[in-house]
Amino acid sequence: MTTISEYLFHRLHSLGVQHIFGVPGDYVLDLMDVLTQTPINLICNCNELNAGYAADAYARVKGLGAVCITYGVGGFSLVNAVVGAYAERVPLVVISGAPNSSVKKTNLLLHHTTGDYNLQLAIMEKITVAAVSLTIASQAANQIDQALAACLHYKRPVYIEIPQDLVHQPCNVPKNQLCSSLKLTTPETLPEALEEAVEEAVELLNKAQQPIILAGVEFHRFNLEKQLLQLLATTGYPVATTMLGKSCISEMHPQFIGNYVGALSRENVRQRIETADCVLCLGAIMSDMNLGIYTAHLNEYKLINANSEKVKIKHHFYQPVYLGDFIDGLINKLQKKDPQTLEFTPAADVIATSFTPQPENKLTNGRFYERMNHFLEDGCIVISDTGDAIISTMDLLMPEETDFIGQAFYLSIGYSIPACLGAAMADGDRRPIVFVGDGAFQMTAQELSTIIRHQLNPIIFLINNDGYTIERVIKDGPYNDIQPWKYHEIPQIFGESWSCEVSTEGELETALAQAKVNTECVSLIEIHLDRFDCSDGLMRLGEAMSNKG
Repeated sequence: MTTISEYLFHRLHSLGVQHIFGVPGDYVLDLMDVLTQTPINLICNCNELNAGYAADAYARVKGLGAVCITYGVGGFSLVNAVVGAYAERVPLVVISGAPNSSVKKTNLLLHHTTGDYNLQLAIMEKITVAAVSLTIASQAANQIDQALAACLHYKRPVYIEIPQDLVHQPCNVPKNQLCSSLKLTTPETLPEALEEAVEEAVELLNKAQQPIILAGVEFHRFNLEKQLLQLLATTGYPVATTMLGKSCISEMHPQFIGNYVGALSRENVRQRIETADCVLCLGAIMSDMNLGIYTAHLNEYKLINANSEKVKIKHHFYQPVYLGDFIDGLINKLQKKDPQTLEFTPAADVIATSFTPQPENKLTNGRFYERMNHFLEDGCIVISDTGDAIISTMDLLMPEETDFIGQAFYLSIGYSIPACLGAAMADGDRRPIVFVGDGAFQMTAQELSTIIRHQLNPIIFLINNDGYTIERVIKDGPYNDIQPWKYHEIPQIFGESWSCEVSTEGELETALAQAKVNTECVSLIEIHLDRFDCSDGLMRLGEAMSNKG
């Protein structure tokens, strides 16, 4: 007989989940005991927020992630990570232990609670696409299946709460249900709406002399990258990506021109997007940061905007129309344009020239990231934290088979170090390369100890520019100052690692050579930069926001 907890972990493992992140607590210990007897590895984190960030990044790489926490103090500590996953369409399963079902009827004031035993469920209902508290054993299997199906269908978090007294209860699952695959609903498309949407889009694109594709994060989430490549081959159009959609196509592709983030973009990318006579925007989240804090200029009369569920052309809405079906319709109807008439410069031209270090020169932000464009290799995972790090890495070219991970919409500072743990667990064959500012590192530094504990080998570039530079560029004040740490000494406190600090281009070259061959443990390189030494993109953002003010 299968118990409720065994059934849940069986389902998750069958969906490809091999690691679950979490923090123990008395209401979840029985559940974790069961988990440790399954093929899934339990990765214990320093706190629940970090566990959530790790599971989020795991899901971005693997397609599904899970986090397991205790009730109250655990669930509430996790909330910020769940909200970020919801905002950025990340399929995350939140599993929480809970007090015995009988307690809800007694009004006892138990630890980790306020006395309201529906409070955590009520909060999770607001930030997930499905939230359930299991109460009846005979219904548990179906409730679990429905929640997991919703998670995979909508690519957003779900919440499953299991009281202590239900962990070991049999769930009376028919043998055929236990052995069968999870039933997933296919994305919905109304054929008539699809036909009309494709017809109007094709008419606009055929008339356009300078069309361009703007690709977003939903190519990642719904596994549509191959269809994007087919669309590019069919049309010959140039393509840019949003910040959140970065790396949904190889950035060495001859039709890729760069990342479009409004005023933060390189000037040639901004000009090409904003002067196009038709922008085919596919799978993008039209958020402020994703489009440069309101500095993007996309003429709605020249915009075809399609996402996972609907298509908008001018003032016409077509729904339900699944993005993949819409792209297939375009591929079948569009013809290739003469590349000579499309006027674009491939982004790969940026690194056509070699980098020559000046060993005695003080390291600057611009020179550091220029060097990084020649340091990244095929098949890694680049992770960037909120702040100037994510803006600076926006224009780094991702080599073949390289993914980029960063919270480009929700922008939760401190995401990158726990995300590094999750990404490394999701794909052990690809080395994480992390860019994190000193302010962001101070938020979640302790998770470096978990990375070291599991003998992972990321390269972490810690950008020490003495506080919150992104805030200083917008408006400086004493609130942007932080206590300076000896960052390069911290890894040795946690365990086996290698680290150093650099201030010149020559020191950076020596450090890069060492980090490259140090594949047995963490490498952390502290990069010393001046306080106001930041990316051109951040300066463009600050100027644009000042002009608006």
